[in-house]
Amino acid sequence: VSDWWEEYIYLRGRSPIMVNSNYYVMDFLYARPTPFQAARAGNAVHAILLYRRKLDREELRPVMALGVVPMCSYQMERIFNTTRIPGKEADSLLHVSESKHLAVYHQGRFYKVWLYHGGKLLSPCDLELQFQRILDDPSEPQPGEERLAALTAGDRLPWAEARARYFSHGRNRAALDCIERAAFFLTLDEDECGYNAENENSLDEFAKSLLHGRCYDRWFDKSFTLVVYRNGKLGANAEHSWADAPIVGHLWEFMLATDQFQLGYSHSGHCQGEPNTTLPPPQRLQWEIPTECRLAIDASYSVARALADDVDFHCFRFMDFGKGRIKKCRTSPDSFVQMALQLAHFRDKGHFCLTYEASMTRLFREGRTETVRSCTREATAFVCCMEDPDVSPSECLKLFREAAEKHQHLYRLAMTGAGIDRHLFCLYVVSRYLGLDSPFLAQVLSEPWRLSTSQTPQQQIRMFDLETNPDHVSPGGGFGPVANDGYGVSYIIAGEHLITFHVSSKHSSPQTDSKRFGRNIRQALLDIAALFDTPPRKMAN
Repeated sequence: VSDWWEEYIYLRGRSPIMVNSNYYVMDFLYARPTPFQAARAGNAVHAILLYRRKLDREELRPVMALGVVPMCSYQMERIFNTTRIPGKEADSLLHVSESKHLAVYHQGRFYKVWLYHGGKLLSPCDLELQFQRILDDPSEPQPGEERLAALTAGDRLPWAEARARYFSHGRNRAALDCIERAAFFLTLDEDECGYNAENENSLDEFAKSLLHGRCYDRWFDKSFTLVVYRNGKLGANAEHSWADAPIVGHLWEFMLATDQFQLGYSHSGHCQGEPNTTLPPPQRLQWEIPTECRLAIDASYSVARALADDVDFHCFRFMDFGKGRIKKCRTSPDSFVQMALQLAHFRDKGHFCLTYEASMTRLFREGRTETVRSCTREATAFVCCMEDPDVSPSECLKLFREAAEKHQHLYRLAMTGAGIDRHLFCLYVVSRYLGLDSPFLAQVLSEPWRLSTSQTPQQQIRMFDLETNPDHVSPGGGFGPVANDGYGVSYIIAGEHLITFHVSSKHSSPQTDSKRFGRNIRQALLDIAALFDTPPRKMAN
């Protein structure tokens, strides 16, 4: 199933992958290890390369389901040295076995940075030196260079045609090869981002920056783009076809913990140690971009800009309670949140909708995901009761428990290969191959997911204790809306007192409003929790 899924769901898509497919992950919510951009980039890149080395040497322990069963690690093979290549009918994935350089973007200019010197991995302070050299470089972008990456943000066919026409030979081919064969892509961003207690929109702005940026300062085709901001905060944008979010999350946890708790910084905020000042400086990539190509870049930028401007994003912290209180209610935290999303959506739109929740199928070889259809009969019965003033809290609580148990059952079925949607997907692919017309399959697979949800896993590695380091909690990551008139919701249940939500929709839809939905989610969580707080005698009245 996985090869068909990769091809038909991802690589054959012709619309922009920016917003529609790629997703993002954020830095620590509160902690800022250093205010220096080059230093943070130096530690982060070095930590990521330590992860790559452990991966190559097979020194990483597999992630265990319930601490007992190892999950398939196949998707990790393409974390590094991987790029999505545009094609006319379908894209493909280029993966090289080894890459010793990094592609870097700053202020409209592309650079190649070697990661090894004398056969040894560059230290964090050496990398800081190289990145600082880029930040200090006063040179201007070459004609057409600044917005070149917009080609990766727009429709796939124009990018495939431009790549074949303008980047198949000469210095353009050499420069593009440097990007596509790099270990990964780094953007030294000109902006400042991150959570700011004095700016209620700071997380919204952070999310949009990581999801689409300026539409030309991320290489959206790379397996992931590491983004380091001017104030030392960072994040990443990841391409989706090669793997799912938990894979990037595993790398991300390792990088953050290694950066802060193992590598560390000097008292002045710089990387530890003394750099080798004799290192050859980063190399500017050289381009010859003709006028016709610049027109193609501008056209892709216009498409991407319109898409980015239409994204209505709201990222917020729910701090009234977290995993601890939910577990005291003797229910699954994920089921609790999913029922709250059903209640919030009904209040937001006045009706129910087809709901997608991603579940991992990595108990199986090369497994990716399966769908949990969270909008069940039990869930709708619970929501209707909550909205009926004549129904007692005790009856609502009873229906909540039934809905939560049904959801947990569906989740277990999905994880263990007994889901519905991948089976239907395969039947559809086979029916198309055999030339058989199936109105049922066509209808089922064309129905839009107006509520698409995903829980971000956390503490997959447990390299530090969140209880003793609460400032180092992660807000997780998010993705764009799947349907034009729907919501995308990602959430991370981090620690005992925090749930972070990432809500996306489109400004162009009169039916959606991400902040309004956020308020409804918050109230739904409180209302469900109140069911457990009501004394039994009062509930009996």
